[in-house]
Amino acid sequence: MSMHPKYESVEEIDQEIDKYFKECKPEYLLDSDGEYVLDKGKPVLLNVGKPTITGLALALGFESRQSMYDYEKKEAFSYTIKRARLKIENSYEQDIRNSGLVPTGSIFALKNFGWSDKLEIDNNHSTIDDEGKKVGIDYSKLSTKALEEIAKASN
Repeated sequence: MSMHPKYESVEEIDQEIDKYFKECKPEYLLDSDGEYVLDKGKPVLLNVGKPTITGLALALGFESRQSMYDYEKKEAFSYTIKRARLKIENSYEQDIRNSGLVPTGSIFALKNFGWSDKLEIDNNHSTIDDEGKKVGIDYSKLSTKALEEIAKASN
C-alpha cells in the first residue's frame, strides 16, 4: 500500500500546488480601517509565509521529501513538481537579493538546491574550432585576473 497520494492528473496536483503557494503569502497586521500597522516605519508581519520544500511535500500529502522526489520521477508530473521546486528556490534567491543582512538560512537552502559559493574551474573544458575540431581553452584570451584564479584553483 502506497503512503503518498495518487494524483490522477497534472491539473489535480497543480491545484494543490497553487493552493500551497497562495497559503504562503505573507500576512500583515491590519488596523480596524484595513491599514497596515507599522513598527519603525515597516508593516508588522504576522506570518512570513515562506514556501519550503517540506511545506510543499506536506501540502501535497507526502510523508517525506523523498516521496515527493520519487513522484517527480513520474513523467506526467515531473514538470509541475520541478516548477514548484523552482518557485521555492527563487524565493530563497530573492531573500538574498532583497535582504540588507546576510540571509544565512537562504544561503544554506540554496546550497541544498545545488548552488555553490566558491569558484569552481573545470580544466577539462574544450571548444570546437572553425573546422569542427575539438580544441582546449585559448588561455591567451583570458585576463590576468582569470589566469591568477586558475593558477590558485590548480594548487
